[in-house]
Amino acid sequence: MKQILKLTTLSFLSTFLLVCTKDYGIETTDVFNPLTNPQDGPAAGYLDGNYPVPVEAGLEDVSEPDQVIGDGTAKSCTGDAFIDAVAKGGVICFDCGNAPVTITLDKPAKVFNDANPKVVIDGKGLVTLCGGGKNRILYMNTCDSLQHWTTSHCQNQDHPQLTVQNLTFINGNSKNEKERDGGGAIWVRGGRFKIVNCRFFNNVCSDLGPDVGGGAVRVFSQYQNKPVYVVNSTFGGTEGFGNIGSNGGAISSIGVSWTIINCLFSYNEAIGNGGNPAKPQTPGGGSGGAIYNDGNEMTLSVFGSLIEKNNVNTHGSAIFFITNNHTGNIRIGESIIRDNTGESWYELPGISMHNDTKREISNSIIE
Repeated sequence: MKQILKLTTLSFLSTFLLVCTKDYGIETTDVFNPLTNPQDGPAAGYLDGNYPVPVEAGLEDVSEPDQVIGDGTAKSCTGDAFIDAVAKGGVICFDCGNAPVTITLDKPAKVFNDANPKVVIDGKGLVTLCGGGKNRILYMNTCDSLQHWTTSHCQNQDHPQLTVQNLTFINGNSKNEKERDGGGAIWVRGGRFKIVNCRFFNNVCSDLGPDVGGGAVRVFSQYQNKPVYVVNSTFGGTEGFGNIGSNGGAISSIGVSWTIINCLFSYNEAIGNGGNPAKPQTPGGGSGGAIYNDGNEMTLSVFGSLIEKNNVNTHGSAIFFITNNHTGNIRIGESIIRDNTGESWYELPGISMHNDTKREISNSIIE
């Protein structure tokens, strides 16, 4: 029997976000307008989501770019040009003409930690970044010496601050990445990371394994445990567009907090088998159809979002949220979680977590 929760208690964080929005006068329409072409796949974000967005989670200013990729033609917007721009950092925009353009990469674009403390990549809703079914698309790692160490505490530094906005990421594939697995489209460690007005379609990472994940996105070690913001973005969105990995079909992390606002997660899959730790004679994995959140002190906040029709082989058809020392908490507000399928152990429908996990649920349907 399905369990339906329709709760109306406004959480503390909901109140906080409303206050911040009012104080700063942010116009939510600036964030929620889906700039990508819905005829070219599902639009960016959950179109019925209207949860207020705090200022720091909104779009970055790109009115004065440091770099512009392209000379006004589609052919000038190449994978090599994108890779070179990301290596230099700063605010990056595109001038590829007025029509949508797809840029295919033959290797990941990598952020250099000493190039610029801020990296903003804005596609104006016209740019699709493609891994060609063979390559990860974007990589940032403050603890990778090849990307240049900049502090003695790489796991807890405030830069680079990476934002991707108004972009589509398709056909990223990190299966050939043996040292840092997961994150078919994007892999991030350290600094800060934010996603606004983006779409993720058909990205994949390793099929099997107990702690590998993030068909689209994998994140570690955010500065001062501040959250990764994911705003007005779509992961999958319709049949045939979903992202796939051993765990966390859409997104995966260890020890990272997330704040997800007005997003759509659907048709993503966690296809591993055996859980974490892996059961005897299994390869492990298969948890978190949309979201895989593992670690200790962390918070998963989901507001104004729809999570539906995701699938797993093991646990957490929508969300797998495990804090090993039972310190983390989940906040769900004005959201719908429904019709997610697969296997067992559900504290709430579609959500696998410890029965003592702190939770604040308001104005939401979970069934």
